[in-house]
Parts: sequence; C-alpha cells; structure tokens
Amino acid sequence: MTTDRHSDLLLLLLAKGQTSVQDIATSLGASLATVRRDLIELEQMGKIERRHGSARIATGAHKELAFSAREQAQIEAKRAIAYVAAQEIRPDETLFLDASTTVLQLVPHIRNMNSPVKIFTNGLVAAQELAHISHVDLTLIGGRVRAENLSMVGASAIAIMEGLWIDRLFLGATAIDDEGRLTSLESEEAAMNAQMIKRSANVTVLADRSKFGHRATHAVARLDAKHTLISECSPEGPLAGYIARAGLTFKLADVDA
Repeated sequence: MTTDRHSDLLLLLLAKGQTSVQDIATSLGASLATVRRDLIELEQMGKIERRHGSARIATGAHKELAFSAREQAQIEAKRAIAYVAAQEIRPDETLFLDASTTVLQLVPHIRNMNSPVKIFTNGLVAAQELAHISHVDLTLIGGRVRAENLSMVGASAIAIMEGLWIDRLFLGATAIDDEGRLTSLESEEAAMNAQMIKRSANVTVLADRSKFGHRATHAVARLDAKHTLISECSPEGPLAGYIARAGLTFKLADVDA
C-alpha cells in the first residue's frame, strides 16, 4: 500500500538522513519510478525535500514525523502483536505501557476490558487515549518530554519508577540483536526502559520482524527466561538459537487472523 511505503520511506530518511534515490529504491525493494513518484507526493505534503537525485526530511518536520511515521509502519503486524499481548493481562494486575508505537496498539483492547485496571505509562499518546476511560486508573509518569517519541524520560522519571512495583510491563523494541540484547537509539529512552524492566515482575516485549538482527547505540537489557517475546514472525538464525538457549517464551502473532 502507498501509505505503508510512504511510512517506510520516511523512517529510512529519519534514520539515514539525506539519501540517494537509488539507495532508497534498493532499501525498500521498489523501482526508481515508484520511489520518485513517492518522493514527489511526500514533498507536496511538506514532509521531505528533494535535491540533486537525493532526498531528506524537510526542515522542521523531524519531530512530527518521528512518531507519526513509526506509528503507521508495519501497522498490521503491530495490531496482530498487540492482540496476542492483550491475552497476557491478568485480573488485578498493575500494568506499565511504554511509549512505543507497537505497545500503543494495546489501547483498543484495554478500552474494551470489562474489569478495572491500573496503568502507568510514560507515553503521552497512550495517556491521552486512556485518560477518559472509566475503568482505567491511569498515572502518567512525569519527566522531560522527548518530542521525537512523545515520551517522558530523564532523571525525575527514573526516580519515580524507583518507587513503583509493576506486575506486567509491555515494552516495544528499537532493535534486538542476535544475542537477544535490546538496544535503543537514544540514551535517556534506553535508561528509562532499563528501569521499567528492573521494576517489573513480568516483561512482555512486542517487536515486529524489522527489529530482529539489529543493534542500536544504547543498551537496554538482555532477553532472558523471565521475558516473553511476541512477534508476527518467528526469529531465524542466531537470534532463534539464542531464544532457545535462554529459555524465554516466544509467541507468534497471526497477521491474517
């Protein structure tokens, strides 16, 4: 679909900066004609700038696109993963929802729950969508707003987490390398996620296939037997071997269900 391709293209430019049309086509597995057409459409929307056979995110558009583009990327996979994740919720549990776009897909399932639920989150979008649901006792963790992810991070947010004990954390992933290491592109986000894991009895990681086999700059934690990983695709190669050795639970989400 064009919308999905636009999202993938924007994510690529957000990650790599100014990129040649040829490299974009190669990365997305699309023809040069298709990429050029998409770039024209995105330029008309004010989202990118074209120059000399290459493209980059438009000046001033980074913060707005960082979240909105990621929210739409792999959206069907994210919805399928969230459906399986929602089955993990037990009565009377205290939940923590991180600020990732995959975990955000849990919100419709929580909205349809019949029993009261206590939720903490550092995600501004999740908090906004859950704020008016009568059966949700919601707490937004305070801190510094990271605009790129619409999340609360920083020393004050981590200090608040020190005083909490969470029954179940739902955590997205920027990248999971072949040895089961969760990593993040941003240091404060990584520190916040690491603290969430420390303060949670159960950790459920939600990650689509695009996150496998990659490593970002900042370490978060390593998957182990106490964790559950949910994806729409079974890991292969070294990561599959690590999951088997570590004994963590893996659940497969069905995109076609």
